Amino acid sequence: MIQNFQNRHIQKAGIILGAAIGAVGLLSCNQSGKDNPPVAQVGEHILYLDELEASIPNYLEEADSTLWADDYIKKWVKHQLLILKAEENLSSEQKDVSKELEEYRNSLITYRYKKELMQQKMDTIISDAEIQKYYDANHDNFILSQNIVKAIFIKVPVEVASPETIKNLCANDEPQFRSQLNEYCLSYAKSYDRFNDEWVSAELVLRNIPEETSNSESFIRRNKFIESTAPDYYYIVCIRDYRFAGEVAPIDYVRNDIRSLLLNKRKIQFLKNMENDLYKEGLDNNRIKFFTIKKS
Repeated sequence: MIQNFQNRHIQKAGIILGAAIGAVGLLSCNQSGKDNPPVAQVGEHILYLDELEASIPNYLEEADSTLWADDYIKKWVKHQLLILKAEENLSSEQKDVSKELEEYRNSLITYRYKKELMQQKMDTIISDAEIQKYYDANHDNFILSQNIVKAIFIKVPVEVASPETIKNLCANDEPQFRSQLNEYCLSYAKSYDRFNDEWVSAELVLRNIPEETSNSESFIRRNKFIESTAPDYYYIVCIRDYRFAGEVAPIDYVRNDIRSLLLNKRKIQFLKNMENDLYKEGLDNNRIKFFTIKKS
């Protein structure tokens, strides 16, 4: 598909390309005097070198760039042939897309106007008090579908593991104990994860230890520390807090969801107010006329 076609912007990769399009014959691109020679043509539509070059990602190697260019030319030709066939077979009425284009343009510019207006005039700050108020009034909307925990996971080589030290440090969240735990894990741990001290799926945490847990809820209720020793490593998960499926999610777990929900409600109300204001302004400025239709 590709023969004797030189891509001047990809000379750094040493790529020599050429195109032969069966539907329209061979287009020789040995036109060194032209900056932007044609690559392929279907009917009156021409694919030029600069468009082909622009489609090829810079990160591709030479062979991959050649394949990419070949595929792009084939797709371009097929697309143009489809357009040509549609032009030949559809009626003038079927080819009239002026209404659709106008509707699309109107939709696009009103969307951009609303977006610009919201960026300029809408308050996007959702306070903690608003989030708390919504959470308190809508507990039934925040029932957990999975078990979640706040936890610490540590994996230490058996020969340097000190289980009691690790447990003591994990059990206390005072700054000095947290600092000591960080220092210990930086020195000895193969893996150490506090999960950003946020609520996470219990399954996500428990999958880090070799021991299987068929009933994670029962397992978590019975064990503040979940320990396991494989041939080379000592594993421990410290469960700092937990909630189970069917319970109301803690507010920290759903805070971002509530913020997004409240912000979306605010956007809807803002746009509704904006449209009402525009309507009133149109009436006040005599931009609107209503006509009485007489029934025959």
